[in-house]
Amino acid sequence: MRSHLLNDLTAEHYRRSVTEGVERVAAQLTAMDRPFSGVSADALAPRIERIDLDRPLHDTSAALEELEEVYLRDAVYFHHPRYLAHLNCPVVIPAVLGEAVLSAVNSSLDTWDQSAGGTLIERRLIDWTAARIGLGPAADGVFTSGGTQSNLQALLLAREESKPGRAGWEASDAHARLRIFVSEAGHFSVRKSAKLLGLSPESVVPVPVDHDKRMQTVALAHELERCRAAGLVPMAVVATAGTTDFGSIDPLPEIAELCERFGTWLHVDAAYGCGLLVSPTRRHLLTGIERADSVTVDYHKSFFQPVSSSAVLVRDASTLRHATYHADYLNPRRMVTERIPNQVDKSLQTTRRFDALKLWMTLRVMGADGIGHLFDEVCDLARQGWGLLAADPRFDVVVAPALSTLVFRCIPAAVTDPAGIDRANLYARKALLASGDAVVAGTKVGGRHYLKFTLLNPETTTDDLTAVLDLIAGHAEQYLGESLDRAC
Repeated sequence: MRSHLLNDLTAEHYRRSVTEGVERVAAQLTAMDRPFSGVSADALAPRIERIDLDRPLHDTSAALEELEEVYLRDAVYFHHPRYLAHLNCPVVIPAVLGEAVLSAVNSSLDTWDQSAGGTLIERRLIDWTAARIGLGPAADGVFTSGGTQSNLQALLLAREESKPGRAGWEASDAHARLRIFVSEAGHFSVRKSAKLLGLSPESVVPVPVDHDKRMQTVALAHELERCRAAGLVPMAVVATAGTTDFGSIDPLPEIAELCERFGTWLHVDAAYGCGLLVSPTRRHLLTGIERADSVTVDYHKSFFQPVSSSAVLVRDASTLRHATYHADYLNPRRMVTERIPNQVDKSLQTTRRFDALKLWMTLRVMGADGIGHLFDEVCDLARQGWGLLAADPRFDVVVAPALSTLVFRCIPAAVTDPAGIDRANLYARKALLASGDAVVAGTKVGGRHYLKFTLLNPETTTDDLTAVLDLIAGHAEQYLGESLDRAC
């Protein structure tokens, strides 16, 4: 069995095995004519369940052949131009190369003696990102598994920073008095983070949004005043730079002013909108983000990186101490005075992949402008898609895109009741997925069912959008026809 360990004696076996795997994936990418096979869970599950994991194949080629049957053939391919569903991006080749390198070397980014240069590369990329944001010379941060973890860590820091100098903090109800403010369109991870941090169910205060799905600053000011008058503590405001459904960007300068006035931590969730940091034409949409106390970025969304690749950045490096714990076997306190750079001192995780390498390779091969141009392309496409939807009487589109998402629904001419329109759109989405011809997302607006295009593939064209809209309308009409037949 030692022949399967990666070392100096098995380097040739490693080369052959990885090459064969790469060739199979490349063949699949070349051959696929739609983003999904349309397979159902009920159809796929028996194939996987009948595999006896206690009887190995003892052959790489055979294992890859089996993998093609149970995974590769039926995977959902974000690379296809008609995958239009979630915030999943096609990935750039330099990042995939970085993924292959980091998986083989298998550095762990918790301590210097497990990563060496990996630690310094991650720190350099954190500094680069903080400079792009404009957080200042005292900024710092760390890579994370994704936006949910980044938001959790940011709110942990905000909670701890809300303690100093506050009378009665040691009271039993101290946590119950903390409040987090986020727009109605903000990410669900804010509520999840509040629960994980031991805060009360009432701790997250939703702030109304305007017609463009941006936080209303007048409403935020009112809620902050109400919080203070009630003797509560405004722990944090979470502004969103790219909401999941609408791509909307909250008015960051105005929110920053309110946070300064009320002494409240400002966290900007830019998991989606972080691609604007490298955009040659749209960077101004993030004006005000430089005033944040913490920022979430997801490189595995608008930087076209493989999952996972995210980071949390802070204006003041000293606030990261709230995530620091020392273990004698890992990062004893003496290492701080010896200036040994252990990233575990900043992270909620211990063992952690060298995900920074993917972004490093991308920047060294493509450059920041190369990434930014790709993100600009999908934002431009969303504008064109908005024009298509606005001009098509079959559809109702909610709001003009700030980034690259479009929320809309089909309005069949023969249907007038809202519940019937809901059912037609739900059917159209399911039928489209079952066909495998395209994949779109769904959401609710005002309690009604809508569909969503999330555009993150620069290879997608307006012809693709037009074709998918025709498919959606066709499936909706099919549902109506079948409904009429059943009624008769």
